Amino acid sequence: MGFSVKWLGHASFMVRAEGKVIYIDPYEGSYDEKADIILVTHSHFDHCDTSKIRRARKEDTIIIAPEDCARKIGGDVRTLHPGEKMTIDGITIEAVEAYNYKRFRSPGKPFHPKGLGVGYLLTVEGKTIYHAGDTDFIPEMRRLKGVYLALLPTGGTYTMDNPEAAEATLAINPEVVIPMHRWNTDPNEFRRRVEEASDVKVVLLNPGEEFTVES
Repeated sequence: MGFSVKWLGHASFMVRAEGKVIYIDPYEGSYDEKADIILVTHSHFDHCDTSKIRRARKEDTIIIAPEDCARKIGGDVRTLHPGEKMTIDGITIEAVEAYNYKRFRSPGKPFHPKGLGVGYLLTVEGKTIYHAGDTDFIPEMRRLKGVYLALLPTGGTYTMDNPEAAEATLAINPEVVIPMHRWNTDPNEFRRRVEEASDVKVVLLNPGEEFTVES
Protein backbone atom coordinates (compact mmCIF):
# COMPACT_ATOMS: atom_id res chain seq x y z
CA MET A 1 0.00 0.00 0.00
CA GLY A 2 2.82 2.41 0.79
CA PHE A 3 2.46 5.56 2.88
CA SER A 4 2.76 9.33 2.64
CA VAL A 5 4.16 11.97 4.97
CA LYS A 6 2.90 15.54 4.54
CA TRP A 7 4.72 18.42 6.21
CA LEU A 8 2.14 20.83 7.58
CA GLY A 9 4.77 23.30 8.80
CA HIS A 10 7.00 23.64 11.87
CA ALA A 11 7.08 20.15 13.49
CA SER A 12 3.57 19.21 12.32
CA PHE A 13 3.05 16.25 9.99
CA MET A 14 0.21 14.15 8.64
CA VAL A 15 1.00 10.52 7.89
CA ARG A 16 -1.29 8.32 5.82
CA ALA A 17 -0.57 4.64 6.33
CA GLU A 18 -2.39 1.36 6.89
CA GLY A 19 -5.63 3.13 6.00
CA LYS A 20 -5.16 5.55 8.91
CA VAL A 21 -4.68 9.31 9.25
CA ILE A 22 -2.00 10.15 11.81
CA TYR A 23 -1.12 13.66 12.95
CA ILE A 24 2.13 14.43 14.76
CA ASP A 25 2.48 17.62 16.84
CA PRO A 26 -0.65 19.45 15.64
CA TYR A 27 0.06 23.17 15.32
CA GLU A 28 0.53 24.47 11.80
CA GLY A 29 -1.60 23.50 8.80
CA SER A 30 -5.18 22.34 8.34
CA TYR A 31 -6.83 19.69 10.51
CA ASP A 32 -10.21 19.37 8.82
CA GLU A 33 -9.57 15.70 8.08
CA LYS A 34 -10.29 13.66 11.18
CA ALA A 35 -7.48 11.70 12.79
CA ASP A 36 -7.31 8.05 13.71
CA ILE A 37 -4.17 8.65 15.77
CA ILE A 38 -2.60 11.85 17.15
CA LEU A 39 0.96 11.87 18.55
CA VAL A 40 2.24 14.79 20.63
CA THR A 41 5.91 15.02 21.57
CA HIS A 42 5.62 17.60 24.37
CA SER A 43 3.40 20.25 25.90
CA HIS A 44 4.76 23.47 24.36
CA PHE A 45 2.00 25.27 22.47
CA ASP A 46 3.72 24.95 19.10
CA HIS A 47 3.55 21.16 19.39
CA CYS A 48 0.43 20.62 21.47
CA ASP A 49 -2.16 23.04 20.09
CA THR A 50 -5.36 21.93 21.80
CA SER A 51 -7.57 23.84 19.35
CA LYS A 52 -6.08 21.88 16.44
CA ILE A 53 -6.37 18.64 18.38
CA ARG A 54 -10.07 19.30 19.04
CA ARG A 55 -10.59 19.97 15.34
CA ALA A 56 -8.91 16.73 14.29
CA ARG A 57 -10.30 14.57 17.06
CA LYS A 58 -13.24 12.21 16.62
CA GLU A 59 -14.88 9.92 19.11
CA ASP A 60 -12.47 7.03 18.60
CA THR A 61 -9.25 8.98 17.91
CA ILE A 62 -6.33 7.53 19.86
CA ILE A 63 -4.17 10.31 21.32
CA ILE A 64 -0.71 9.65 22.73
CA ALA A 65 1.00 12.48 24.63
CA PRO A 66 3.13 13.12 27.74
CA GLU A 67 1.19 13.54 30.99
CA ASP A 68 1.36 17.33 31.21
CA CYS A 69 0.06 17.65 27.66
CA ALA A 70 -2.60 15.01 28.31
CA ARG A 71 -4.01 17.17 31.09
CA LYS A 72 -4.33 20.08 28.67
CA ILE A 73 -6.02 17.94 26.02
CA GLY A 74 -8.46 16.18 28.32
CA GLY A 75 -10.41 12.98 27.80
CA ASP A 76 -8.83 9.63 27.08
CA VAL A 77 -5.15 10.29 26.33
CA ARG A 78 -2.48 7.62 26.58
CA THR A 79 1.13 8.22 27.57
CA LEU A 80 4.24 6.36 26.45
CA HIS A 81 7.52 6.85 28.29
CA PRO A 82 10.85 6.32 26.51
CA GLY A 83 11.25 2.64 25.71
CA GLU A 84 7.53 1.90 25.89
CA LYS A 85 5.55 0.97 22.81
CA MET A 86 2.08 0.05 21.65
CA THR A 87 0.58 -1.39 18.48
CA ILE A 88 -2.63 -0.08 16.90
CA ASP A 89 -4.04 -2.01 13.93
CA GLY A 90 -0.60 -2.98 12.64
CA ILE A 91 1.03 0.39 13.44
CA THR A 92 3.73 0.26 16.13
CA ILE A 93 4.50 3.42 18.12
CA GLU A 94 7.49 3.63 20.45
CA ALA A 95 8.54 6.61 22.54
CA VAL A 96 12.21 7.60 22.70
CA GLU A 97 14.16 10.30 24.53
CA ALA A 98 14.11 13.95 23.39
CA TYR A 99 15.76 16.72 25.41
CA ASN A 100 18.28 19.57 25.53
CA TYR A 101 21.59 19.37 27.32
CA LYS A 102 23.30 22.31 25.65
CA ARG A 103 20.50 24.84 25.05
CA PHE A 104 19.25 26.69 28.10
CA ARG A 105 16.44 29.10 28.99
CA SER A 106 18.63 30.30 31.87
CA PRO A 107 21.69 28.78 33.55
CA GLY A 108 20.91 25.19 34.47
CA LYS A 109 17.41 25.27 32.95
CA PRO A 110 17.26 23.70 29.48
CA PHE A 111 14.43 24.63 27.14
CA HIS A 112 13.46 20.96 27.00
CA PRO A 113 14.69 19.13 30.12
CA LYS A 114 14.95 15.38 30.09
CA GLY A 115 11.55 13.97 30.97
CA LEU A 116 9.51 16.82 29.50
CA GLY A 117 8.88 15.24 26.14
CA VAL A 118 9.66 12.39 23.80
CA GLY A 119 10.30 11.52 20.19
CA TYR A 120 8.44 8.74 18.43
CA LEU A 121 9.35 5.76 16.28
CA LEU A 122 6.35 5.03 14.09
CA THR A 123 6.54 1.75 12.17
CA VAL A 124 4.14 1.48 9.23
CA GLU A 125 4.17 -0.79 6.19
CA GLY A 126 7.38 -2.36 7.50
CA LYS A 127 9.28 0.95 7.62
CA THR A 128 10.14 3.12 10.61
CA ILE A 129 9.59 6.88 10.74
CA TYR A 130 11.46 8.75 13.48
CA HIS A 131 10.00 12.08 14.64
CA ALA A 132 12.67 13.50 16.93
CA GLY A 133 10.57 16.10 18.75
CA ASP A 134 12.43 19.10 20.17
CA THR A 135 15.92 17.93 21.04
CA ASP A 136 19.64 18.34 20.79
CA PHE A 137 21.76 15.62 19.18
CA ILE A 138 21.59 13.29 22.16
CA PRO A 139 23.57 10.08 22.79
CA GLU A 140 20.40 7.98 22.55
CA MET A 141 20.16 8.77 18.84
CA ARG A 142 23.28 6.72 18.19
CA ARG A 143 21.41 3.64 19.38
CA LEU A 144 18.53 3.98 16.94
CA LYS A 145 18.53 1.20 14.37
CA GLY A 146 16.64 0.61 11.15
CA VAL A 147 15.16 4.09 10.71
CA TYR A 148 13.87 4.57 7.17
CA LEU A 149 12.75 8.21 7.43
CA ALA A 150 14.02 10.71 10.01
CA LEU A 151 12.19 13.97 10.71
CA LEU A 152 14.76 16.17 12.45
CA PRO A 153 14.60 19.75 13.81
CA THR A 154 17.23 22.05 12.34
CA GLY A 155 16.29 25.53 13.53
CA GLY A 156 18.76 26.08 16.34
CA THR A 157 17.95 28.13 19.50
CA TYR A 158 15.64 25.49 21.00
CA THR A 159 16.81 22.43 19.04
CA MET A 160 19.62 21.15 16.85
CA ASP A 161 20.86 23.56 14.20
CA ASN A 162 21.89 22.53 10.69
CA PRO A 163 25.42 21.29 11.54
CA GLU A 164 24.24 19.35 14.59
CA ALA A 165 21.24 17.85 12.77
CA ALA A 166 23.59 16.75 10.00
CA GLU A 167 25.75 14.99 12.62
CA ALA A 168 22.65 13.32 14.00
CA THR A 169 21.65 12.19 10.53
CA LEU A 170 25.01 10.53 10.01
CA ALA A 171 24.70 8.76 13.37
CA ILE A 172 21.12 7.55 12.75
CA ASN A 173 21.86 6.72 9.11
CA PRO A 174 18.29 6.68 7.78
CA GLU A 175 17.55 6.15 4.12
CA VAL A 176 15.73 9.50 3.96
CA VAL A 177 15.76 12.62 6.15
CA ILE A 178 13.40 15.61 6.14
CA PRO A 179 14.37 18.75 8.12
CA MET A 180 11.62 20.39 10.16
CA HIS A 181 11.31 23.08 12.87
CA ARG A 182 13.53 25.11 10.56
CA TRP A 183 12.91 28.70 11.71
CA ASN A 184 15.03 30.98 9.51
CA THR A 185 17.84 28.51 8.84
CA ASP A 186 18.70 27.50 5.28
CA PRO A 187 17.68 23.88 4.65
CA ASN A 188 20.06 23.77 1.71
CA GLU A 189 22.96 24.03 4.16
CA PHE A 190 21.62 20.96 5.96
CA ARG A 191 21.24 19.09 2.68
CA ARG A 192 24.78 19.98 1.59
CA ARG A 193 26.30 18.79 4.87
CA VAL A 194 24.42 15.48 4.78
CA GLU A 195 24.94 14.72 1.11
CA GLU A 196 28.65 15.53 1.19
CA ALA A 197 29.20 13.01 3.99
CA SER A 198 26.71 10.21 3.28
CA ASP A 199 24.31 8.53 0.87
CA VAL A 200 21.26 9.62 2.89
CA LYS A 201 18.58 11.15 0.67
CA VAL A 202 17.58 14.64 1.86
CA VAL A 203 14.04 15.70 1.00
CA LEU A 204 13.17 19.38 1.41
CA LEU A 205 9.44 20.02 1.65
CA ASN A 206 7.43 23.20 1.66
CA PRO A 207 4.38 23.28 3.95
CA GLY A 208 1.61 21.23 2.36
CA GLU A 209 3.98 19.08 0.28
CA GLU A 210 4.32 15.38 0.90
CA PHE A 211 6.82 12.59 0.58
CA THR A 212 5.36 9.32 -0.73
CA VAL A 213 6.72 5.79 -0.40
CA GLU A 214 5.29 3.16 -2.71
CA SER A 215 4.90 -0.39 -1.48
